[in-house]
Amino acid sequence: MCRHVAYLGPEEPLGALLVTPPHALYRQSWAPRRQRYGTVNADGFGVGWYAHGDAVPARYRRPGPIWGDQSFADLARVVRSGALLAAVRDATVGGADGEAAAAPFAAGRWLFSHNGAVAGWPGSLAPLATTLPPAALLSMEARCDSALVWALVLERLRGGDDESQALSDTVLEVAAAAPGSRLNLLLTNGETITATAWGDTLWYLAEPGRRTVVASEPYDDDPHWQEVPDRTLLAASRTDVLLTPLKDPLEQSAPQGHLASAPPEEPRT
Repeated sequence: MCRHVAYLGPEEPLGALLVTPPHALYRQSWAPRRQRYGTVNADGFGVGWYAHGDAVPARYRRPGPIWGDQSFADLARVVRSGALLAAVRDATVGGADGEAAAAPFAAGRWLFSHNGAVAGWPGSLAPLATTLPPAALLSMEARCDSALVWALVLERLRGGDDESQALSDTVLEVAAAAPGSRLNLLLTNGETITATAWGDTLWYLAEPGRRTVVASEPYDDDPHWQEVPDRTLLAASRTDVLLTPLKDPLEQSAPQGHLASAPPEEPRT
């Protein structure tokens, strides 16, 4: 379980997105407003961000609570980015793997986070783990459920699937192997954001042509935040948001996508 957020837009200090808003990720670490499972996210945190002209993101992760890290306060004040992914963690198994288990996970240009838990872990995913090449298993940063879910997603990405296909296929595969799992996944490559709502809350804030934010819950009370229905795949850029229903693994009909309607522009004071 955790809270996470991804952002695409004009360059902003990390703190303007993660600390300053009244219900920012920083506050969500001890006082989330819409978290369905768990109450305190103090088992690690991380932020990954993209610098101009560099497709490979930087990361800063720690095993303790975000509010206890004074170095992050300085970092968030001065580092600016137009694309980031950050998370605060409530560990499924307390303290498991420490910093290595804190999102975002990374490979190449991608950053990834998982909000939720795999039911019956670890035994439920043992059959899926055997489908991965040994190198993929050995390169896992941690031995937690989120890291294995990331390994499954990454194998699809490296095999040529686009981000939407990789996330949706992984969610359906894991849900079939471990019914009752909560699989809110969040993925960015610095140009797009892809996410799933599967068992927990997901919201987005879209100002077409300016910024797109996808988060477990709104970081302020802007009325333009939109909730994503459960069992939905979200694919977003700086210009649009596409929502596609995800069918239960036992259902046979194919999902149909639609463009999410952007809220009308209103004067801001």
